[in-house]
Amino acid sequence: MKRIIYVVFTFLVLTSCGEYQKALNRGTTEEQYKMGVKMYEAEKYSKALRLFEKIIPAYRGKPQMERIQYMVANSNFNERTYGIAAYHFKRFSDNYPKSSKKEEADFLSALSYYKAAPTYTKDPTNINKALDAFQGFIDEYPDSSRLEEANKYYKELRYMLETKAFEIAKNYYKTAVTDPRNYRAAIVAFDNLISDYLGTSYKEEALFYRLKAAHDFAVKSTFRRKQERIKDAIKAYNKLKRNFPNSKYSKESEQMLITLEQQQEEIQQLVKS
Repeated sequence: MKRIIYVVFTFLVLTSCGEYQKALNRGTTEEQYKMGVKMYEAEKYSKALRLFEKIIPAYRGKPQMERIQYMVANSNFNERTYGIAAYHFKRFSDNYPKSSKKEEADFLSALSYYKAAPTYTKDPTNINKALDAFQGFIDEYPDSSRLEEANKYYKELRYMLETKAFEIAKNYYKTAVTDPRNYRAAIVAFDNLISDYLGTSYKEEALFYRLKAAHDFAVKSTFRRKQERIKDAIKAYNKLKRNFPNSKYSKESEQMLITLEQQQEEIQQLVKS
């Protein structure tokens, strides 16, 4: 019995493959369209795409093109070629603004960019594209059933960019030991992080490292520059204290303040004398 089932199954597979190859290589445009839809509905997306690529020029401007373009986008999504899927979903949405599938296409375009986005340490191009796409979706479909999911992805993507910005700033601080110019770069980078990402979860740590960078920069400065840099570092301490009065970094930051105030007093004594 098992042998009979196997033989029948093999026959059906071979027949199906034969029909596919015949349509692909020698079929009319209509036959290729029907086989493409058949492969798509059978979730054989790679095969469907090969057929759709052949017939798109013939169907451009015709009613069937709306369905073809959506199937091309969704096939790429299911094949995990997310960058291509995002492009095709966006084109579908632009070309068919009155389609019943426009909302779904807009969401899947954003989701495709999200899935194409690498980790925060890599090129953030697709992260930014995904953010823009999800923001556009949230603005256009405030009552969508997908709104909660869109907001979740948006927040996750923002956090990825925050993390990238924080790690860049922190790396400037770490490398300033061998290249003191990076103290200034770290200060600017931490300031940008705090202003660009209001409410960031890294705010306390960013303010602390901003203080450390300003402190070290001031302590290691020449006499001519030291006074103004001490003032900047003390401002950084006050900002951390104001925003996080019970900061977990209080002990270390207060020790830095003592050092800064001592050096400030020494400078004032030298100036008077």
